[in-house]
Parts: sequence; C-alpha cells; structure tokens
Amino acid sequence: MSEADRLFASPQPPADFTFNEDVVRVFPDMIKRSVPGYPTIVENLGVIAARFAQPHSRLYDLGCSLGAVTQALRRHVRAEGTRVVAIDNSTAMVTRCREYLSAQDSMHEELLPVEVVEADILDVPLESASVIALNFTLQFIAPKQRLDLLSRLRANLLPGGALLLSEKIRFSESQTQELLNGLHLDFKRANGYSELEIAQKRTALENVMLTDTLDEHRARLQGAGFTTVVPWFQCLNFTSLIALP
Repeated sequence: MSEADRLFASPQPPADFTFNEDVVRVFPDMIKRSVPGYPTIVENLGVIAARFAQPHSRLYDLGCSLGAVTQALRRHVRAEGTRVVAIDNSTAMVTRCREYLSAQDSMHEELLPVEVVEADILDVPLESASVIALNFTLQFIAPKQRLDLLSRLRANLLPGGALLLSEKIRFSESQTQELLNGLHLDFKRANGYSELEIAQKRTALENVMLTDTLDEHRARLQGAGFTTVVPWFQCLNFTSLIALP
C-alpha cells in the first residue's frame, strides 16, 4: 500500500530528486497531490490508446514508474494480439510496478500481456509499435537528448499509430507563467503540503525536471517527423498531447 508523502516534511540537506525506494513508497500519494488532473490523464490515455492500437502490435509505456498508464492500456485496449512493454530505469519502480500488475491480473480476466523491463529508454532497443506513451517522462530527459529520442520513437511508430505525451509545461509570457505557477502552488497547499515541503521539493527538482513551453514541444515533435500535434488536455501547467505521424 502507498504511504502518505512526507518526504520533504522536515528540513534536509539539498539533494537532487531521484526515483528511489523512498519515493516509490509514497509515489501514488505524491503524484495525486502534486499533478492536477493526473487520474483523468491516465485513464483517458487508455481510452485514446484504444483508438490507435493495432492488432498484433506493441504498446510502449516509457518511463512507466508504477505502471498506472500500463494498467489503463490493459483496461481499455482490445485489439487482438497486442501487448504492452513497460520500461523504467528505476529498480525500485520496476519492482513495485510488477507487484501492482500482478495484483491487476488477479482481479481481471483477459488482460493484455505485459512485459516490465528495467532499462534506460535512451538505450533500450525498441521495436515497431502502434502506441507509445511518455507520461511525464520527457521532462526528466536531458534537453539535448529529447529530439533524438522522439525521432527514434517516430521511426518505430507504425503508420496510423500515435505518441501520447504528457508534460508539465512553462509559459513564455511572464504574467501567464506567474499566474499558473501560483495556482499550482495553491493546488499543492490545498492538498496538504506545507511551505517547507513545497520549497524543498522544488529545490530537489530544479536540476532534474526541466520543462518546455507548448510551442517548444510542438516544434520538437514536428522536427522529429510528427505531422500533427493535438493538445487534448490541460489543467493549470500540466498538459497531454497526441502526436501523429
């Protein structure tokens, strides 16, 4: 079971955020209280994937963390012969993800088969796929590596497939950025985070999670060979996009 997120509740020396065992233990609570609209995004990624999934193809969940998107894909996709490949480079995440998926198997029948792989998505060989999900993953990839990754994903995407990308975004207009950033902080306060927790987590993430504007995402996706980029969801400074080849 997930614990309440109290990782930054007491003063601690500055350190970069990592997806270690401590984070994994509280991750479901952390992301629910930190990312507005997260449950809506995850469930609808399954719904959207069902439209683009092709028979006898792979569905990738890259940076799968605890497998929330993988579970949504398995709930909604019914294309014959499809299978999910979930990949993450955190040993702690992969271990817990496998436990959660095993629990899902015990509660449902006729779910898509799934393989959980511990690997770096920048290095692992990928095969052709009809759906590729990057759910709050690209923002943790070094900016100089993002175009190459997306170009590789585009090359492995089947005609008629889709890339599903969710990200925290920033805004080029300072007034908009200040407003939506402030509203996001209000969202965290409303979910019980203290000023100390907010400040310490922001410090931990500032060198690890580097955000782009929506225009930067669109331009990069087009540079990678995607012809259509459709934002289908936004809540405050979090968005989800469908990119089509």
